[in-house]
Amino acid sequence: MTAKISYADVEVGTELSAQTFPVTRATLVQYAGASGDFNPIHWNEKFAKEVGLPDVIAHGMFTMAEAIRVVTDWVGDPGAVVEYGVRFTRPVVVPNDEQGAVIEVSGKVAAKLDDHTVRVDLTATSAGQKVLGMSRAVVRLG
Repeated sequence: MTAKISYADVEVGTELSAQTFPVTRATLVQYAGASGDFNPIHWNEKFAKEVGLPDVIAHGMFTMAEAIRVVTDWVGDPGAVVEYGVRFTRPVVVPNDEQGAVIEVSGKVAAKLDDHTVRVDLTATSAGQKVLGMSRAVVRLG
């Protein structure tokens, strides 16, 4: 592990750099190919609307993966993430246009724990709506 952040240099309340992640229909097709999740709610507008969704939605695991990037970019080592979990609160709706959707993620150190670990709480929104709840990661620092 090569975490670039030192436990001694971090305090409760330390803010991580917020990031935005664009999501287009092409992004969803690429993710479907990589993950093997070809559920039509992620690429077929007609099907998504027939099952009661407003439009095509991003994969939940894709949204979760984009959110943790704020932590892995901050710590400098994805292997430093000891634990990570979220609750899916709202889908990321991805319109079929040039812009698609944007996932906005911010994070803050919420607790210093034992064994050089910290808990980071993340906030993820899209179109002004919170899309992940209880989004928390435990990270081992240097």
